[in-house]
Amino acid sequence: MPGPWWPCQTRIDLAYAPDDHIMLQNLFSRSRFDESTHLLYDMLVAQAREPSFYTDRKVPDTLDGRFEMVVLHALLVMRQLRGLGDSGEEAAQKLFDLMFADFDRALRELGVGDLSVGRRMKKMAQAFYGRAAAFDEALAEAPAGEALARFLERNTYGTVEVDGDTLTSLEHYVRIQDDYLAKQAPEALLKGIIEFSTTALRND
Repeated sequence: MPGPWWPCQTRIDLAYAPDDHIMLQNLFSRSRFDESTHLLYDMLVAQAREPSFYTDRKVPDTLDGRFEMVVLHALLVMRQLRGLGDSGEEAAQKLFDLMFADFDRALRELGVGDLSVGRRMKKMAQAFYGRAAAFDEALAEAPAGEALARFLERNTYGTVEVDGDTLTSLEHYVRIQDDYLAKQAPEALLKGIIEFSTTALRND
């Protein structure tokens, strides 16, 4: 896989002033993205909403927990896109932009004010950048290592205590899914066509 990758931070790291929300609404407008980006994002969000994550694997069924699961699946997809040259890098950037457009929209629909949305978005972007580097490093480690488990415990579960078996179950899911996605046709991924492993969801 390529080395650590971060999306362009200038799209998120903006100084907020009272009227900046107008510019940001244009920047994050979902309608400006192409169909392939929408397809990728909608598929990974659907996967992140799989009920078993919040029941069997005990991911917190909260705003933060669902954010973490979307980010986790976005990282999995972006790992594959990054290996597809310039076209893949561009697709990964578009996916990142659309994801944060959707986060922005969701916060506003929850009634969060413009200034508060700005602060929340900056924190979410910073969280993503840190996770991107740590995730690649964790998956590069041999399965017997503990880096991926610690990554999931620290980020996906956050302040919620999780037992070892549950943590191992989510770790296995991530590794199986990463291997499965790596076998998909590059041309399909670039068209927004992606399939997640159903076997990885089994919790046995």
